[in-house]
Amino acid sequence: MQINSKIFKAYDIRGIYPTDLNEDTIYQIGRAIATYTKAKTIVVGKDCRVSSDSLTDKLIAGITDQGTNVIDIGLSSTPMMYFASGKLDVDAGVIVTASHNPAEWNGLKLCWKNAVPIGENAGMEEIRDLSLQGVFNDSEKKGAVITNNDLRQIYLDYIAGFFDTNIAIKKKIVIDFANAMGINDKSIYEKYSDLLDCTYLYDNFDGSFPNHEANPLKSETLAALIDKVKETNADLGIAYDGDADRIGFVDELGESIPMDFITALIAKEILKKHPGGLILADLRSSNAVREYIEAAGGRANLCRVGHSLIKKQMREENAVFAGELSGHYYFEYGDSKAEMATLAALMIVNLLNESGKKMSELTNELKKYFHSGEINSDVDDKEAVMQKLKGIYADGKLNELDGIRIDYDDWWFNVRPSNTEPKLRLNLEAKTKEMMESKRDEVLKIIRQAI
Repeated sequence: MQINSKIFKAYDIRGIYPTDLNEDTIYQIGRAIATYTKAKTIVVGKDCRVSSDSLTDKLIAGITDQGTNVIDIGLSSTPMMYFASGKLDVDAGVIVTASHNPAEWNGLKLCWKNAVPIGENAGMEEIRDLSLQGVFNDSEKKGAVITNNDLRQIYLDYIAGFFDTNIAIKKKIVIDFANAMGINDKSIYEKYSDLLDCTYLYDNFDGSFPNHEANPLKSETLAALIDKVKETNADLGIAYDGDADRIGFVDELGESIPMDFITALIAKEILKKHPGGLILADLRSSNAVREYIEAAGGRANLCRVGHSLIKKQMREENAVFAGELSGHYYFEYGDSKAEMATLAALMIVNLLNESGKKMSELTNELKKYFHSGEINSDVDDKEAVMQKLKGIYADGKLNELDGIRIDYDDWWFNVRPSNTEPKLRLNLEAKTKEMMESKRDEVLKIIRQAI
């Protein structure tokens, strides 16, 4: 069977169902995962997409046909699967999900025990090659499948324990679950219904995502949330993505909050328990984030973009928290370092209660610079363009952690190549709006001269 090699990404496996990825594909990948990991037991979860049930069945069949046992936790968010990989007696974890992609997509996210990532330069290439070759040794004994219905409540209780009821002042919150996996965590908010007055949007599972894409990075998906926040005079709006490993926020004025600002705010809370701790922020984040972290007594380092790469760097540098401009927030718990979107939400509510400030007041402290947002350009020879930029801006401070980032006293830019497309992605920030626009246009002109 021919498998499309392009479904194997830097951070996960993802494609359109059933053309790029189907039951036969997933069965073969399941055998490859079991072969590569040599796992005795793998925990498996799935999201609510229409194709996830049949794909999960074939994934489990592929894993068990290699003699590997499966603990099936059923309908799960990605953070819940990561939690299970540390809590249960397993060697690895897999969830059937396409994250924030539209309904016709599906895929897999993978990890070792304790949510140690499997991704680029950390097993993904080997699993890809085994899947493409499709040659496996038959196991003498088929693996067993064990259903675990208890893990979900253990996970929910763990997160709920972070809500500080001692400082709580009743807050009005609107939560948009987007018909997706954040619904799994709804009972956490309901547990504190005397302190959290929640209005829920799209809180029934529907893997066709009939109301909007489950992707809070797209501003148009926040329209209903913003309207409801304004209508109800809510203190905060929360939006989950498809597998609930990313989360977006809206303030009481109905303004979308830059996701790197949330990194800074949560970091301040984390640093109260880990004074002087190291916080990672992806290199597209505003300089205001680093300054805020340092003012709170922490240390701040830049990190690459992508969940598997960030978690790897967290372990290497012993970071206590990390945040990504895409709305991933990475916490340290036990021997794991992984996303917990609902924990991020509870920490923001704790901060509102503790500070006595409105959400807009908290974020205004971070509005020091002007950011371009991410701008994509189609470029055939990505490396040549980046080399050209390095030459033109050779008098700036160069960082090649992820693409190139070049810093000056009053502005900086980052240009990263796409892993899967002939595109370069530009992020740029400056001290004034005029400078941001001028430098943005200047750098874009250089990038697009190659088109």
